[in-house]
Amino acid sequence: MKNSGKKSIKRPLMIAALVVFCVVFAVSGGVTVYQSIRYARDDEAFDGIKSNLPRADYSYIADVAEGAGGTVAEEDGEEAEPEKQPIVRMSTNGRYDELYAQNPDMYGWITIEDTRIDYPVMYTPEDPEYYLHRSFEKKYSISGVPFIDGDCDAGCYNYIIYGHHMDHGSMFSALLDYKDEEFCKEHSRIIFDTIEEHGEYEVIAAFSSKVYKKAEDGVFIWYNYTDLSDEEDFNEYIAGINSLKLYDTGVSAEYGDELITLSTCGKNSSVRFVVVAKRVV
Repeated sequence: MKNSGKKSIKRPLMIAALVVFCVVFAVSGGVTVYQSIRYARDDEAFDGIKSNLPRADYSYIADVAEGAGGTVAEEDGEEAEPEKQPIVRMSTNGRYDELYAQNPDMYGWITIEDTRIDYPVMYTPEDPEYYLHRSFEKKYSISGVPFIDGDCDAGCYNYIIYGHHMDHGSMFSALLDYKDEEFCKEHSRIIFDTIEEHGEYEVIAAFSSKVYKKAEDGVFIWYNYTDLSDEEDFNEYIAGINSLKLYDTGVSAEYGDELITLSTCGKNSSVRFVVVAKRVV
């Protein structure tokens, strides 16, 4: 009788546990399916934007000054350093005008060839994270749209651009591939166009860094360097990223160079992976 009593107690407990397991499994499966649907919708929306984007057709805004960067002067019998070659400005020839008309929050477009990074970049300084979970059409979006730090502006010499790391590989997920030096060599060129100007950038550093909740003495907080128009700030920033970079890309930067800093998170939400590049076109 005692054994049958124990069995009668165990059976309902086992059934209850099984029911709970099935409910949890069904809910988690449902969440996964829902997320997959949301990912697919976001990707489809971006594909639609890209399909309507005119083919790239850039043209020079102005010719490079004659002799710039190509002459070497003599000084006290010694060869002087060659002048720094200026950036050759190129017009986008209205490539983004239609998209800008649809949403004037669009600042430009970022592309890294042979990756999924090929997206519009937004800028809303009054509400910097507006597109963290909004689509280009300003509707809820799990993926959001890459956006520029609100403290950056034209002439800041450093556009800090944030983008999500999505589990299925979209948005800025490919930035983590820059942990591999060989990948960097094969994808060293990043295109970042503004609405009016075409821009090409060469990677100078890739690194991981914590997100600090408050300023700490002796800690390099890369995301505080939104304005590098001051030479001292610029040099501090370059020294900081050089101290963190995973490998030497063979490319350096000096005051006056225009930079972009791309950031995404990973599985650890308190850490960011960062890629910095300087403008060469």
